[in-house]
Amino acid sequence: MVPRTVLIATEPFGEGLSAARAGAAIGRGLQAGDPSLGFDLCPIELTMPEDFDVRMRAARAVVVGAERLDERTLLNDRGGVSAVFEIATRARQAGVPAYAVAGKNALSLFDARILDLQIIVKAATTRALRQAGEKLAGLI
Repeated sequence: MVPRTVLIATEPFGEGLSAARAGAAIGRGLQAGDPSLGFDLCPIELTMPEDFDVRMRAARAVVVGAERLDERTLLNDRGGVSAVFEIATRARQAGVPAYAVAGKNALSLFDARILDLQIIVKAATTRALRQAGEKLAGLI
């Protein structure tokens, strides 16, 4: 049986939009676009939860949310990989399709391909995040 739950892993979208609020807006859009889809909200404030891999493998797809996607944001401040990069890599290795929602997308086509993101939807406000979720519902 194909899972009907989408794991939504979001970082904060600036000071005014927490990771939880951004993820919830995307989730409301997913359900508006396809009421049969459920979502598992996974805000990424500082670190990923320990049960992330279990939740990801149980999901139909992963939606990664970030305020900005560019070459610099793929690395964290300590020179390691960012949560977005880590999530996309884990999803690819587990065979779970990954989609992204970003306030600004400055990734090259090559970088997006390396991350194996199915599509990147631009959205920066709560309303736009909800609309992005609706669009993704038709693709997932």
